[in-house]
Amino acid sequence: MLDTSELTAAVERFADRLRAAPQSRLQRGAAAEGLALARELALWTQRIEEPEEATSGAGRVMPDAGVFAVADQLLVAGTDLAEALRTAPAGSREGELGEAVRLVREAAGRSGL
Repeated sequence: MLDTSELTAAVERFADRLRAAPQSRLQRGAAAEGLALARELALWTQRIEEPEEATSGAGRVMPDAGVFAVADQLLVAGTDLAEALRTAPAGSREGELGEAVRLVREAAGRSGL
């Protein structure tokens, strides 16, 4: 099993920053960046857990629940992906963990938070 604590910590840090951000900052793009990342992580989890459905184009898209919900959406999507990667067969997803952490850190940087 993979140690996904680095991914979980990165997601939690970004979600905490989104929660603490003022509404004006969220509306200037931070929330959009968080939602885009949450959607990407959710689709990634779907490809791991339901590969037939995700590759057929039937993947579900996380809805836009507003700027104040983005932190929670990101936390759920990131936690789900960490669990999917952690429980994947040994050695099958190791490279993806580093990629996921990189994506979270880059999105946090682009958000300006």
